Amino acid sequence: MSEGASYAAAGVDIEAGDRAVELMKEWVAKATRPEVVGGLGGFAGLFDATALTSYRRPLLATSTDGIGTKVAIAQKLDKHDTIGFDLVGMVVDDLVVCGAEPLFMTDYICTGKVVPETIAQIVKGIAEACVEAGTALVGGETAEHPGLLKADEYDVAGAATGVVEADEVLGAERVRAGDVVVAMASSGLHSNGYSLVRHVFFDRAKWTLDRVVPELGTTLGEVLLTPTRVYAKHCLELIQELNNTDDRPLHAMSHITGGGFAANLARVIPAELSVRIDRSTWTPAPIFGLVGLLGDVALPELEKTLNMGAGMVAVLDPSAADAAIQALAARDIPAWVCGEVTATPGGTVALEGAYAK
Repeated sequence: MSEGASYAAAGVDIEAGDRAVELMKEWVAKATRPEVVGGLGGFAGLFDATALTSYRRPLLATSTDGIGTKVAIAQKLDKHDTIGFDLVGMVVDDLVVCGAEPLFMTDYICTGKVVPETIAQIVKGIAEACVEAGTALVGGETAEHPGLLKADEYDVAGAATGVVEADEVLGAERVRAGDVVVAMASSGLHSNGYSLVRHVFFDRAKWTLDRVVPELGTTLGEVLLTPTRVYAKHCLELIQELNNTDDRPLHAMSHITGGGFAANLARVIPAELSVRIDRSTWTPAPIFGLVGLLGDVALPELEKTLNMGAGMVAVLDPSAADAAIQALAARDIPAWVCGEVTATPGGTVALEGAYAK
Protein backbone atom coordinates (compact mmCIF):
# COMPACT_ATOMS: atom_id res chain seq x y z
CA MET A 1 0.00 0.00 0.00
CA SER A 2 1.44 3.37 -1.00
CA GLU A 3 2.15 5.99 1.62
CA GLY A 4 -0.47 8.72 1.85
CA ALA A 5 0.22 12.25 0.76
CA SER A 6 1.41 14.80 3.30
CA TYR A 7 2.26 18.48 3.42
CA ALA A 8 5.92 17.61 4.03
CA ALA A 9 5.99 15.25 1.04
CA ALA A 10 4.54 18.05 -1.07
CA GLY A 11 7.52 20.20 -0.10
CA VAL A 12 6.26 22.30 2.84
CA ASP A 13 8.16 21.87 6.10
CA ILE A 14 6.12 23.31 8.97
CA GLU A 15 8.82 22.45 11.52
CA ALA A 16 11.40 24.43 9.53
CA GLY A 17 9.03 27.40 9.59
CA ASP A 18 8.70 27.13 13.36
CA ARG A 19 12.48 26.97 13.69
CA ALA A 20 12.83 30.09 11.54
CA VAL A 21 10.46 31.97 13.84
CA GLU A 22 12.52 30.97 16.86
CA LEU A 23 15.73 32.16 15.23
CA MET A 24 14.30 35.52 14.18
CA LYS A 25 12.73 36.39 17.54
CA GLU A 26 15.98 37.84 18.87
CA TRP A 27 16.16 40.35 16.03
CA VAL A 28 12.48 41.28 15.93
CA ALA A 29 12.61 42.01 19.68
CA LYS A 30 15.15 44.76 18.97
CA ALA A 31 12.97 46.46 16.35
CA THR A 32 10.30 47.75 18.69
CA ARG A 33 8.73 50.90 20.08
CA PRO A 34 6.94 51.56 23.38
CA GLU A 35 3.58 51.42 21.57
CA VAL A 36 4.02 47.77 20.48
CA VAL A 37 1.68 45.43 22.35
CA GLY A 38 2.48 41.74 22.67
CA GLY A 39 5.21 39.82 20.90
CA LEU A 40 5.94 37.77 17.83
CA GLY A 41 3.68 34.84 17.05
CA GLY A 42 0.17 36.25 17.10
CA PHE A 43 -2.12 36.43 14.10
CA ALA A 44 -1.73 40.22 13.95
CA GLY A 45 0.73 42.79 15.24
CA LEU A 46 -0.73 45.17 17.82
CA PHE A 47 0.21 48.83 18.13
CA ASP A 48 -1.20 51.13 20.83
CA ALA A 49 -2.67 54.13 18.98
CA THR A 50 -3.26 56.16 22.16
CA ALA A 51 -0.38 58.44 21.21
CA LEU A 52 -2.36 59.64 18.21
CA THR A 53 -4.76 61.45 20.55
CA SER A 54 -2.08 64.09 21.02
CA TYR A 55 -2.32 65.02 17.34
CA ARG A 56 -4.61 67.82 16.22
CA ARG A 57 -5.61 65.96 13.05
CA PRO A 58 -3.52 62.84 12.48
CA LEU A 59 -3.30 61.46 8.97
CA LEU A 60 -2.21 57.85 8.57
CA ALA A 61 0.19 57.19 5.71
CA THR A 62 0.90 53.77 4.26
CA SER A 63 3.42 52.38 1.81
CA THR A 64 4.37 48.97 0.45
CA ASP A 65 7.23 47.77 -1.72
CA GLY A 66 9.70 44.98 -2.33
CA ILE A 67 13.40 44.61 -3.03
CA GLY A 68 13.12 43.61 -6.67
CA THR A 69 15.70 41.51 -8.47
CA LYS A 70 18.50 42.59 -6.13
CA VAL A 71 17.53 39.48 -4.16
CA ALA A 72 19.18 37.47 -6.96
CA ILE A 73 22.53 39.01 -5.99
CA ALA A 74 22.04 38.07 -2.34
CA GLN A 75 21.12 34.53 -3.33
CA LYS A 76 24.17 34.11 -5.59
CA LEU A 77 26.50 35.42 -2.87
CA ASP A 78 24.65 33.48 -0.16
CA LYS A 79 24.61 36.66 1.93
CA HIS A 80 21.18 37.54 3.26
CA ASP A 81 21.64 39.90 6.23
CA THR A 82 21.79 43.21 4.32
CA ILE A 83 18.84 43.17 1.92
CA GLY A 84 16.54 44.03 4.81
CA PHE A 85 17.92 47.56 4.54
CA ASP A 86 16.82 47.62 0.91
CA LEU A 87 13.30 46.57 1.86
CA VAL A 88 12.92 48.98 4.77
CA GLY A 89 14.48 51.85 2.85
CA MET A 90 12.15 51.38 -0.10
CA VAL A 91 9.12 51.43 2.19
CA VAL A 92 9.73 53.93 5.01
CA ASP A 93 11.48 56.49 2.82
CA ASP A 94 8.34 56.69 0.70
CA LEU A 95 6.46 57.64 3.88
CA VAL A 96 8.85 60.29 5.14
CA VAL A 97 8.64 62.39 1.98
CA CYS A 98 5.21 63.62 3.05
CA GLY A 99 6.51 64.24 6.56
CA ALA A 100 5.07 61.07 8.08
CA GLU A 101 6.82 59.25 10.91
CA PRO A 102 6.91 55.49 10.18
CA LEU A 103 5.32 53.76 13.17
CA PHE A 104 5.33 50.08 12.36
CA MET A 105 6.13 47.65 9.58
CA THR A 106 5.33 44.07 8.55
CA ASP A 107 7.23 41.87 6.12
CA TYR A 108 6.44 38.96 3.80
CA ILE A 109 9.01 36.38 2.72
CA CYS A 110 8.16 33.62 0.26
CA THR A 111 10.66 30.91 -0.62
CA GLY A 112 10.87 27.60 -2.39
CA LYS A 113 12.18 25.92 0.75
CA VAL A 114 12.39 27.35 4.24
CA VAL A 115 15.97 27.29 5.47
CA PRO A 116 15.60 28.68 9.00
CA GLU A 117 19.06 30.21 9.14
CA THR A 118 18.54 32.05 5.85
CA ILE A 119 15.13 33.39 6.87
CA ALA A 120 16.56 34.52 10.19
CA GLN A 121 19.35 36.41 8.40
CA ILE A 122 16.85 38.17 6.15
CA VAL A 123 14.76 39.20 9.15
CA LYS A 124 17.90 40.28 11.02
CA GLY A 125 18.58 42.84 8.29
CA ILE A 126 14.97 43.99 8.25
CA ALA A 127 14.97 44.43 12.03
CA GLU A 128 18.28 46.30 12.08
CA ALA A 129 17.01 48.64 9.39
CA CYS A 130 13.78 49.21 11.31
CA VAL A 131 15.85 50.22 14.33
CA GLU A 132 17.76 52.68 12.14
CA ALA A 133 14.49 54.06 10.79
CA GLY A 134 12.89 54.33 14.25
CA THR A 135 10.01 52.05 13.27
CA ALA A 136 8.76 48.85 14.87
CA LEU A 137 8.67 45.47 13.15
CA VAL A 138 5.39 44.14 14.51
CA GLY A 139 5.00 40.97 12.48
CA GLY A 140 5.29 39.24 9.17
CA GLU A 141 4.78 36.06 7.22
CA THR A 142 7.08 33.37 5.86
CA ALA A 143 5.56 31.23 3.13
CA GLU A 144 6.97 28.12 1.49
CA HIS A 145 6.08 27.78 -2.20
CA PRO A 146 7.63 24.57 -3.57
CA GLY A 147 7.18 24.19 -7.29
CA LEU A 148 6.71 27.93 -7.73
CA LEU A 149 10.17 28.93 -6.52
CA LYS A 150 13.38 26.90 -6.47
CA ALA A 151 14.65 25.73 -3.09
CA ASP A 152 17.24 28.52 -2.88
CA GLU A 153 15.00 31.26 -4.26
CA TYR A 154 12.97 33.78 -2.27
CA ASP A 155 11.29 37.14 -2.58
CA VAL A 156 10.69 39.75 0.10
CA ALA A 157 8.11 42.51 0.44
CA GLY A 158 6.83 44.72 3.22
CA ALA A 159 4.41 47.44 4.24
CA ALA A 160 4.55 50.24 6.78
CA THR A 161 2.18 52.70 8.39
CA GLY A 162 3.07 56.19 9.55
CA VAL A 163 1.42 59.35 10.84
CA VAL A 164 1.67 63.06 10.11
CA GLU A 165 -0.24 66.15 11.22
CA ALA A 166 -2.63 67.22 8.46
CA ASP A 167 -1.35 70.81 8.43
CA GLU A 168 2.29 69.66 8.31
CA VAL A 169 2.10 67.44 5.25
CA LEU A 170 4.91 68.17 2.80
CA GLY A 171 4.19 68.30 -0.91
CA ALA A 172 3.76 70.18 -4.15
CA GLU A 173 1.32 72.74 -2.78
CA ARG A 174 4.12 74.17 -0.58
CA VAL A 175 6.75 74.50 -3.32
CA ARG A 176 7.53 78.02 -4.53
CA ALA A 177 9.52 79.55 -7.37
CA GLY A 178 13.00 80.31 -6.08
CA ASP A 179 13.16 77.24 -3.86
CA VAL A 180 16.36 75.22 -4.10
CA VAL A 181 16.77 71.48 -4.40
CA VAL A 182 19.13 69.78 -1.96
CA ALA A 183 20.27 66.30 -2.96
CA MET A 184 21.26 63.64 -0.44
CA ALA A 185 23.88 61.12 -1.52
CA SER A 186 22.86 57.53 -2.10
CA SER A 187 24.97 54.64 -0.85
CA GLY A 188 25.04 53.23 -4.38
CA LEU A 189 22.45 51.65 -6.64
CA HIS A 190 20.03 51.16 -3.73
CA SER A 191 17.32 48.74 -4.90
CA ASN A 192 16.20 49.94 -8.31
CA GLY A 193 17.29 49.11 -11.83
CA TYR A 194 18.76 45.70 -11.03
CA SER A 195 17.15 44.04 -14.04
CA LEU A 196 19.16 46.40 -16.23
CA VAL A 197 22.27 46.13 -14.04
CA ARG A 198 22.21 42.34 -14.05
CA HIS A 199 21.67 42.26 -17.81
CA VAL A 200 24.64 44.55 -18.39
CA PHE A 201 27.13 42.83 -16.10
CA PHE A 202 26.11 39.19 -16.46
CA ASP A 203 24.54 38.84 -19.90
CA ARG A 204 26.49 41.41 -21.91
CA ALA A 205 29.85 41.79 -20.12
CA LYS A 206 29.92 38.20 -18.76
CA TRP A 207 31.37 39.43 -15.46
CA THR A 208 31.14 37.40 -12.26
CA LEU A 209 30.32 38.64 -8.79
CA ASP A 210 33.78 37.78 -7.47
CA ARG A 211 35.50 39.90 -10.12
CA VAL A 212 37.70 42.57 -8.54
CA VAL A 213 37.00 45.82 -10.40
CA PRO A 214 39.73 48.48 -10.03
CA GLU A 215 37.26 51.31 -10.65
CA LEU A 216 35.17 50.05 -7.75
CA GLY A 217 38.03 49.24 -5.42
CA THR A 218 36.48 45.89 -4.53
CA THR A 219 34.50 43.03 -6.04
CA LEU A 220 31.49 43.59 -8.23
CA GLY A 221 29.32 41.56 -5.85
CA GLU A 222 30.18 43.69 -2.84
CA VAL A 223 29.20 46.88 -4.66
CA LEU A 224 25.99 45.41 -6.09
CA LEU A 225 24.92 44.23 -2.64
CA THR A 226 25.65 47.55 -0.91
CA PRO A 227 22.59 48.20 1.29
CA THR A 228 20.19 51.02 0.56
CA ARG A 229 20.70 54.10 2.71
CA VAL A 230 17.74 54.52 5.06
CA TYR A 231 16.93 58.24 5.27
CA ALA A 232 13.68 58.22 7.26
CA LYS A 233 14.85 59.06 10.77
CA HIS A 234 17.37 61.64 9.55
CA CYS A 235 14.82 63.31 7.31
CA LEU A 236 12.25 63.44 10.12
CA GLU A 237 14.79 65.11 12.37
CA LEU A 238 15.61 67.54 9.57
CA ILE A 239 11.93 68.41 9.15
CA GLN A 240 11.58 68.96 12.89
CA GLU A 241 14.68 71.17 13.03
CA LEU A 242 13.77 73.34 10.05
CA ASN A 243 9.97 73.49 10.22
CA ASN A 244 9.65 74.44 13.87
CA THR A 245 8.76 78.02 12.92
CA ASP A 246 5.73 79.52 11.20
CA ASP A 247 7.49 79.90 7.85
CA ARG A 248 8.30 76.14 7.60
CA PRO A 249 11.05 76.47 4.97
CA LEU A 250 11.25 72.76 4.06
CA HIS A 251 8.48 72.37 1.50
CA ALA A 252 8.76 68.95 -0.13
CA MET A 253 10.86 65.81 -0.40
CA SER A 254 11.24 63.14 -3.05
CA HIS A 255 12.56 59.59 -2.75
CA ILE A 256 14.63 58.81 -5.85
CA THR A 257 13.69 55.25 -6.79
CA GLY A 258 12.38 53.61 -9.97
CA GLY A 259 12.00 56.24 -12.66
CA GLY A 260 15.10 58.14 -11.59
CA PHE A 261 15.75 61.69 -10.44
CA ALA A 262 13.57 63.68 -12.84
CA ALA A 263 10.43 61.54 -12.73
CA ASN A 264 10.39 61.23 -8.94
CA LEU A 265 11.12 64.88 -8.23
CA ALA A 266 8.42 65.90 -10.72
CA ARG A 267 5.86 64.17 -8.46
CA VAL A 268 6.22 66.99 -5.91
CA ILE A 269 6.44 69.93 -8.35
CA PRO A 270 3.20 71.86 -9.10
CA ALA A 271 2.10 72.26 -12.71
CA GLU A 272 2.75 76.01 -12.71
CA LEU A 273 6.45 75.58 -11.85
CA SER A 274 9.47 73.62 -13.14
CA VAL A 275 12.92 72.61 -11.91
CA ARG A 276 16.42 72.90 -13.33
CA ILE A 277 19.00 70.44 -12.01
CA ASP A 278 22.72 71.05 -12.58
CA ARG A 279 24.51 67.73 -13.10
CA SER A 280 27.90 69.42 -12.56
CA THR A 281 27.15 69.74 -8.83
CA TRP A 282 28.01 66.09 -8.17
CA THR A 283 29.97 63.07 -9.37
CA PRO A 284 28.06 59.77 -9.56
CA ALA A 285 29.86 56.76 -8.08
CA PRO A 286 31.83 54.63 -10.60
CA ILE A 287 29.19 51.88 -10.64
CA PHE A 288 26.81 54.14 -12.56
CA GLY A 289 29.36 54.90 -15.25
CA LEU A 290 30.24 51.22 -15.59
CA VAL A 291 26.63 50.30 -16.25
CA GLY A 292 26.50 52.92 -18.98
CA LEU A 293 29.86 51.99 -20.51
CA LEU A 294 29.54 48.19 -20.51
CA GLY A 295 25.91 48.19 -21.57
CA ASP A 296 26.19 51.06 -24.04
CA VAL A 297 23.30 52.57 -22.11
CA ALA A 298 22.42 56.10 -23.17
CA LEU A 299 22.46 58.74 -20.44
CA PRO A 300 18.69 59.39 -20.57
CA GLU A 301 18.09 55.66 -20.06
CA LEU A 302 20.52 55.55 -17.13
CA GLU A 303 18.90 58.58 -15.53
CA LYS A 304 15.38 57.20 -15.76
CA THR A 305 16.46 53.84 -14.31
CA LEU A 306 19.10 54.56 -11.64
CA ASN A 307 19.41 57.17 -8.88
CA MET A 308 22.81 58.36 -10.24
CA GLY A 309 24.11 59.03 -6.74
CA ALA A 310 21.22 60.98 -5.21
CA GLY A 311 18.76 58.87 -3.23
CA MET A 312 16.62 61.58 -1.63
CA VAL A 313 16.05 65.27 -2.31
CA ALA A 314 14.53 68.13 -0.34
CA VAL A 315 12.91 71.22 -1.83
CA LEU A 316 13.22 74.20 0.47
CA ASP A 317 13.57 77.93 0.79
CA PRO A 318 17.14 78.98 -0.11
CA SER A 319 17.54 80.59 3.32
CA ALA A 320 17.45 77.12 4.89
CA ALA A 321 19.76 75.33 2.46
CA ASP A 322 22.98 75.73 4.43
CA ALA A 323 21.32 74.62 7.66
CA ALA A 324 19.90 71.57 5.93
CA ILE A 325 23.24 70.57 4.43
CA GLN A 326 25.00 71.00 7.77
CA ALA A 327 22.33 69.02 9.63
CA LEU A 328 22.59 66.17 7.14
CA ALA A 329 26.39 66.21 7.25
CA ALA A 330 26.19 65.80 11.02
CA ARG A 331 24.25 62.61 10.33
CA ASP A 332 26.89 61.37 7.86
CA ILE A 333 24.73 62.10 4.83
CA PRO A 334 26.58 64.16 2.20
CA ALA A 335 24.22 66.76 0.72
CA TRP A 336 24.48 69.64 -1.71
CA VAL A 337 22.39 72.20 -3.60
CA CYS A 338 21.82 70.71 -7.04
CA GLY A 339 19.12 72.87 -8.60
CA GLU A 340 16.33 75.39 -8.29
CA VAL A 341 12.61 75.77 -8.84
CA THR A 342 11.67 78.18 -11.61
CA ALA A 343 8.45 80.00 -12.53
CA THR A 344 8.28 78.17 -15.85
CA PRO A 345 4.97 76.31 -16.18
CA GLY A 346 4.95 72.60 -16.91
CA GLY A 347 5.77 70.77 -13.68
CA THR A 348 8.85 69.31 -15.36
CA VAL A 349 12.37 68.56 -14.13
CA ALA A 350 15.26 69.13 -16.54
CA LEU A 351 18.78 67.81 -15.91
CA GLU A 352 21.33 70.13 -17.50
CA GLY A 353 25.10 70.11 -18.08
CA ALA A 354 27.52 67.26 -17.50
CA TYR A 355 28.31 65.34 -14.31
CA ALA A 356 31.50 66.41 -12.56
CA LYS A 357 34.47 64.10 -13.10
